[in-house]
Amino acid sequence: MTSVVVIGGGVAGLSAAFELAGDQARRPDVAVLDAGEPGGALRRERVGGRLVDVGPDGFLARRPEATALVGELGAADELVEIAAQGAWVYARGRLRPLPAGLALGVPTRLRAREALRLLGLRGTARAAVDLVAPRPPSRSALPDRAVGPLVADKLGRRVVDVLVDPLVGGIHAGRVRDLSAAAFFPPILDAAQRRGSLMRALRAATPSPDRPVGPAFLSLREGMGALTGLLLGALGARGGTVVARGAATAVHRAAPGAPRWVVETDAGAHRADAVVLATPPAVTARLLEPLDESAAALVGGIDAASVAVVTLRYRPDALTLPEGGTGILVPASADGPAGPFHVTAVTFLDRKWPHLGREDEVLLRASAGRVDDRRALELDDAELVARVHEELGRLVAAEDEPLEAHVTRWEDAFPQYRVNHLVRVEGIEAAVATLGGLAVAGAAYRGVGVPACIGSGRGAAREVRAWLIGQS
Repeated sequence: MTSVVVIGGGVAGLSAAFELAGDQARRPDVAVLDAGEPGGALRRERVGGRLVDVGPDGFLARRPEATALVGELGAADELVEIAAQGAWVYARGRLRPLPAGLALGVPTRLRAREALRLLGLRGTARAAVDLVAPRPPSRSALPDRAVGPLVADKLGRRVVDVLVDPLVGGIHAGRVRDLSAAAFFPPILDAAQRRGSLMRALRAATPSPDRPVGPAFLSLREGMGALTGLLLGALGARGGTVVARGAATAVHRAAPGAPRWVVETDAGAHRADAVVLATPPAVTARLLEPLDESAAALVGGIDAASVAVVTLRYRPDALTLPEGGTGILVPASADGPAGPFHVTAVTFLDRKWPHLGREDEVLLRASAGRVDDRRALELDDAELVARVHEELGRLVAAEDEPLEAHVTRWEDAFPQYRVNHLVRVEGIEAAVATLGGLAVAGAAYRGVGVPACIGSGRGAAREVRAWLIGQS
């Protein structure tokens, strides 16, 4: 029997272990080591007597990896669709509807009244140039460019500040001024580097908002955190083991004649024929350094942002939510009641997901922090809740104190996909492949969402499986 150790028990690591343990032909012995509790970002906390996700609360339905995995786990009936559509953005001093027809924050249409309210006269006039006299690319085609400057060249800085940065930058807790277009949304790179209108090119490359192709987001009836339990149950049924609080301290090659790898932990060593590193970039770089300094340097060059999530319960009459929509985006340029907003986004959790709804209260989640803004992380919990409540007073007229508030801090949880990120990832994958029987997985490489992490984990499992087969 071959043995594989997966280091990291987040969704990528658990997905890798599930994939490996399902190999009926080889029946490998699979063990998952995790420094904390399995699940990683898929965490739930009890708020108001019910379990609420404090990490990802859903996933993109158009990517197949998550729905496929849930189906394999026998839980397809537990999938629930998002219950509301649309969102709001805080622009020019008030909440305004986020326009339909955006391609990850970039307009594909320009309706005059809507644009004037969001962008003002000057911003609207600048964006309209793209439709009547499109600006040619400012430079020759490149394999990658930053999303922000690329869109600003075509549509103007106001579109970037009000729409693109709050939406796209918010997903990564970063800034679009250095976010990789090739890694995040290749159609923007392709469209902006050709002559002609960026809006028209993106309109042709994205689904029409007038012809929806199904729900945009899905979750599980008991929250995304339930996916951890499903994976652990299936892994146990397949003979895999999970060692919680078993942090790996080193990985090195074994002596000839023994299984290829030795994984050291504070509690002892694990021998393995193959290893999957499904750990954050800083940990992966530390474990790789004795094996391949070049690979370690490439991984270590991926920095990450930290954010704080505040989940709050209010009485319905304590605030005034806008009609419809699932939440609010707050541009970094917007001023709050005491300077720039700490809050970057607000999610109406009980409106978004029916299983969280109650008639006698409203459940909100506020996110704060970006890669270059650690103000929220420097406040203690009480200070942070007070600041968030104060800013909600500006956004949704929150008056009375929340019935309950829960703070979750995610340190270095959002890898930053800077320009030429995919070149870096290709270098990492090529270097790691030369080690034999070792692969990397996780949000740091080819996508930060739950489906992308599942795909990354299962892909890494297939890589080490193929290597093992080649050695037999």
